[in-house]
Amino acid sequence: MRSLLSRWIDNWRAPPPRAARVKWLGEWDYAHRGLHSPGTPENSPSAFAEAIGRGMGIECDVQRTKDSGAVVFHDWELDRLTDRKGAVDHLTMAELTAIPLVENADRIPSLERLLQQVGGRVPVLIEIKSKRDRRVRPLCLAVRRALEGYHGHHAVMSFDPRVSRWFAAHSPRTVRGLVVTEEDKRGLVGAISRRLSLWNAKPDFLAYDVRDLPSGFAAAQRKRGLPLLTWTVRSPETAQVAFENTDAPILEGEGLL
Repeated sequence: MRSLLSRWIDNWRAPPPRAARVKWLGEWDYAHRGLHSPGTPENSPSAFAEAIGRGMGIECDVQRTKDSGAVVFHDWELDRLTDRKGAVDHLTMAELTAIPLVENADRIPSLERLLQQVGGRVPVLIEIKSKRDRRVRPLCLAVRRALEGYHGHHAVMSFDPRVSRWFAAHSPRTVRGLVVTEEDKRGLVGAISRRLSLWNAKPDFLAYDVRDLPSGFAAAQRKRGLPLLTWTVRSPETAQVAFENTDAPILEGEGLL
């Protein structure tokens, strides 16, 4: 009775997508931050080219620049991946895209540059980075602008349910996902938090932490019609977990084997 009630409430507060809208999500394997390796930095044009050449979808990270652009970069700070220091959002798009990444001659790409490079050949999962004390609207707007006229398969996703909710309201044709980890959020409090995030986000799919699988919550949402992706699959063992419990993996390193 409890599971039927939960499903009824979930269907009311976060309706599942039409199957045709999200079918493509489960038809690909995805390279985490591109197909990176020593000499090929993460989230770089070279890593994206490697993924395209191998016929893999691309997962990437996007955050806002000082002048409200969408740049492809994971860390909040430049220090680990470049020879520069300081916060990414303290620099403009022009300044950031002139900075070389470590290990090769690639420069930090804009989201527009990535989409031009992909050209619809493989799908793109765009993880939108956010912080609780910042508004999500400026970056969501920048991503929507970058996607205007782009016809290849793509989706946005975020740990922050406000991102998916924004796209549901302002760009409803964009496939949107909620990224989930149960780390430090277990028990009743964690279960309530995940359900509230689901209802707030109204996502078309979930991208789940592979360390938390199998998960009753994830399985219930998948059964309801939300495709279930999982991250980050870094070993043959976690690849088996992904195969048994989800629709598609987001892979790197030995997980690719």
